[in-house]
Amino acid sequence: MKHKEQEMQYLKEEINQMWVLVIAQVEKAKQALLNNDVELALEIISLEKRVDAFELKIDSNCEHYIALYSPVAIDLRLVLSVMKISITLERIADYAAGIARYVVERECHPFTSKMKEVLELEKMFDVLLNMMTDSLVSLNSENAKNAGKILAKDKEVNEIYSNAFAVLAEHLRRESADVYCGLEMMMLIRKMERIGDHCSNIVEEIVFFVEAKVLKHKGISEL
Repeated sequence: MKHKEQEMQYLKEEINQMWVLVIAQVEKAKQALLNNDVELALEIISLEKRVDAFELKIDSNCEHYIALYSPVAIDLRLVLSVMKISITLERIADYAAGIARYVVERECHPFTSKMKEVLELEKMFDVLLNMMTDSLVSLNSENAKNAGKILAKDKEVNEIYSNAFAVLAEHLRRESADVYCGLEMMMLIRKMERIGDHCSNIVEEIVFFVEAKVLKHKGISEL
């Protein structure tokens, strides 16, 4: 294997390792929130710096690869996509850490326990985790055929978010004492909705890498 190919393989391995770590962070955020697990939430927060380090390292290695080998066509698209995906994964991890900090504060857990099933938080997490896992498979297989299905899942996330927002708004009209906790919960669910948006951005990067199509501001209809 040529040195250039070895460097490319190393980039792929790095983004895979980061991806798996971020998926684990989101899974832990789910468990921490649903079970009010402060210890697990603290673990998420402690691993945030490791995710940040991955992002910085991958960005540096991609810049080095471009400068050294002047890649073109699919190789260039892959490097550019890996750079953007690493940035996006870091942002997803930030949201997972934000959810963990919510758990650590513990101020609104009675409210959360009462509402979490109605708000479909577990379902929302499961859809997000499926999006992340399926996207990783697409990157590694260099196959964007399931991109449309993954992007469609973001609509499901948005629907859960919209319904949860309506449920919370109605609850706060009746229970004014819960306003603070309700606002905190709205911000938390918004973090989850943003994870879905970032997952869609990752899918768009995979389509760009594999098929040389730019989906930004276009969407599923362009697939």
